[in-house]
Amino acid sequence: MPATVVVGGFFGDEGKGKIISYLALKDKPQIVVRGGVGPNAGHTFVLDGQVHKVRMLPSAVLNKECRLMIGAGVVINPEILLNEISRHNVQDRLFIDRQCGVIESSHIDRDKADDLKGRIGTTGSGTGPANSDRALRTLHMASELKELSPYLGDVSNAVNFALDRMEKVLVEGTQGTFLSLYHGSYPYVTSKDVTASAICADIGLGPTRVDDVMLVFKAYVTRVGAGLLQNELSKEEAQKRGWFEVATVTGRERRAAPFNFDLAKRAIMLNGATQLAVTKLDIAFPECAHIRQYDKLSEAAKNFIQQIENATGLKVTVVGTGEDVYDTVDRRS
Repeated sequence: MPATVVVGGFFGDEGKGKIISYLALKDKPQIVVRGGVGPNAGHTFVLDGQVHKVRMLPSAVLNKECRLMIGAGVVINPEILLNEISRHNVQDRLFIDRQCGVIESSHIDRDKADDLKGRIGTTGSGTGPANSDRALRTLHMASELKELSPYLGDVSNAVNFALDRMEKVLVEGTQGTFLSLYHGSYPYVTSKDVTASAICADIGLGPTRVDDVMLVFKAYVTRVGAGLLQNELSKEEAQKRGWFEVATVTGRERRAAPFNFDLAKRAIMLNGATQLAVTKLDIAFPECAHIRQYDKLSEAAKNFIQQIENATGLKVTVVGTGEDVYDTVDRRS
C-alpha cells in the first residue's frame, strides 16, 4: 500500500510545495491528493526559472500524468480554484470531493469583521468562518455548485481503490504542525487540525493504509502572524542571515528563528513521522546552493543534517538546496 503523507513540521512555510512537486515528478504517483484547511495556505515551486503558486490545487501540477484530488475536509473558494484549474490546464485530471465545503463572500467578510485577521493574524481568506459554519452544519457543499459539477467525485473511494491496485498515492498537507487547532500554540492557530492523522481524515484514508509520513522542516524556523516564536531574531538579524521572507498568500513578513530541535522532536511525535525533509539548506549554508549530491555538501551542512538525525532518530531523506524543484538531494535509496 504505497501511500506517503507529507506534512509541515513547524509553523507552515517549510517548503512543502517544493517537496511535493519534486516527489510527484521523481516518484510518478498515480494520485496526489490534498487535505488541510483551504486557500489560506499557499504553496510555491519553481522549475526552469518559472515560478508556480497554488492555493487550492495540489502542488503536483507539473506532473502531467497524475490525477489531482482535493479531499472532503478542505474548504474551497470556487473563484480561486477555477482560476487555478484554467491556469494550470488540469481540467481533465482534477477531482473534488462532493463534500468539500464552500467559502462564500460572507465568510471572507466575517473573517475581517470578527477581527480574527487583526487579533490572531489570520489570512482573511474566509476559511475560519467557513469551518465554523461546517461545525454548525450550515455550510454549503461543493455538490451544490453547478460550476464545480464537472470535477466532483468520491475522493476517498478513488484513493482507497488506487491503493487496492497498488498504485502510488502522495498525500499533501497544508500549514504546519504548530498551527494545528488542537496541538498548536492556541489561539494563534488555524481553524482545524493539520497533523498527519487529520490530513488523512480529510481525504478518507485510514491510518493502517499509510506507509510513510514525511515531515518537512526548514533549515530555520519562520512564522507569520502572532504567537510565540522561541529565540526569535530581530528583523535586522534575519535580513543579515538571509532568513527574512514574505508570505506567499498575504505578502506578510515572516518572523524568523534558528532551527528548534525540541519543536522538531515534538512534531515527529505528533505526526508519527518516519522520515524527514529539510528545505532551504542553501539559505543557511550558501555554499550548498544548487548542489544535488549529498557528498558534495559542505562539512558544516552535513554536520547540521547529522545533528538533526542524532536529535530525532530519523533520517533526513530529502534536502532542498535551491528554489528549483530539482535542486534537491535525494537520500532515500
